[in-house]
Amino acid sequence: MPRGDKSAYTDKQKRKAEHIEEGYENRGVGKKEAESRAWATVNKESGGGEKSGSGRGKAENHSSSRKGGRVGGAAAASRSPAERSASAKKAAATRKRNAAK
Repeated sequence: MPRGDKSAYTDKQKRKAEHIEEGYENRGVGKKEAESRAWATVNKESGGGEKSGSGRGKAENHSSSRKGGRVGGAAAASRSPAERSASAKKAAATRKRNAAK
């Protein structure tokens, strides 16, 4: 099996990598870099591709997913309550304006 071959991965792992890759691309990471990071994350969480044999399975470790979730809220937490309130009011006005169209 050549390096980079994804045939040993389960369908769930492939879907997960695709989803993670889309998230990176939405944040402005390049296509190849996003794909590389996505597969690195899948490998870290699940231990790589599906391996045959009894007792070879291991529980998944979702620490990298938790880290991403925690990091995502850091920007809002660092702003003052007044700034967050102003942002929320602006968002509500935008939603109201878009709904009227």
